Amino acid sequence: MSFRRGRFRKLVESQLDLFASETDLLHEAAAADAAWTDADAAESEELFGDYQLVVDAIGERLHEMRETYAGTLDEGAADDYRAAFDRAAKKRFGRLAAFLE
Repeated sequence: MSFRRGRFRKLVESQLDLFASETDLLHEAAAADAAWTDADAAESEELFGDYQLVVDAIGERLHEMRETYAGTLDEGAADDYRAAFDRAAKKRFGRLAAFLE
């Protein structure tokens, strides 16, 4: 049964590596997080909104990546792949992958 659990592990790791290396969104999220966290009360709400927009963009890109590949699989394999992708993305990107929930 361990074969099935890790069936997509390497593929998903490669996809997430590619995502991380080809997007500036992760850097934008870090900068936006620091900006709203360090802001005074008057600015923090607007800056948090900016941060949330970046987080949403990351989630949408991850979702698109996941669904594009899942669409090439049969239903059972697609469900296994989605579970593996979600698990790995949440572990790697934490709250930045919340869109996948």
